[in-house]
Amino acid sequence: MKLIKLSSIALCLVLTSCFGSSTLGESSAVTLVQSSALPAPTRADQMSASRPYLIGPFDKLKIDVFGIEDLQKNVQIDASGRLSFPLIGVVEASGTTPGELAEIIEMKLRGRFVRDPQVTVNLQETFSQLVTVDGQVSRPGLYPVVGRMTLMRAVATAGGVGEFAKLSDVVIFRSVDGNKLAGLYNLKGIRRGNYEDPEVFANDVIVVGDSQARRLFRDIIEGSSLITTPLIILTR
Repeated sequence: MKLIKLSSIALCLVLTSCFGSSTLGESSAVTLVQSSALPAPTRADQMSASRPYLIGPFDKLKIDVFGIEDLQKNVQIDASGRLSFPLIGVVEASGTTPGELAEIIEMKLRGRFVRDPQVTVNLQETFSQLVTVDGQVSRPGLYPVVGRMTLMRAVATAGGVGEFAKLSDVVIFRSVDGNKLAGLYNLKGIRRGNYEDPEVFANDVIVVGDSQARRLFRDIIEGSSLITTPLIILTR
């Protein structure tokens, strides 16, 4: 079976348009997406909840203005995505990268307060960019996504799979451009190198070894081999 890689959700073809079938799984609102991977969420998807990391509410940052001790501050983003900084007041920070925020602060300081400000912004702690890992793992919960995280790494962060977890029963739920998608993966297939360890993003929900999540795929699982490729569906 030829694997089709997607760069956008707009390129997805649902099974109903290709084969005339309107019912998959337990709901007529579930359709198979002809893709070998879940598409990455857009910047807007990430802001509504990162690559590159996007600052969000309650994140803790360290801001340094080189050479000015009074402008070296530890700050926390408020619930509305703003921060308050000496001399320049309130700054809209949510949805920016640390580098972009540093440029905004430099622009506001330059000329009026500091001749040539050099600002660095470093993330100290994140409360907004999180992935949920649930099901048959040692430590279910919310885990921060900083840098690139994959499915295997997320499961490992949650303490690894439980003793009775089904490695062929791992689902990633994701929203992209307002569409809800789910991907069914086989950890054994990934470990064997049969297909790539998929990247996970903030706001993803990973469910390991939970038959309830797998029910979405019930009617299409029999003719598919998760050892060689995952299954991706679009729900609505």
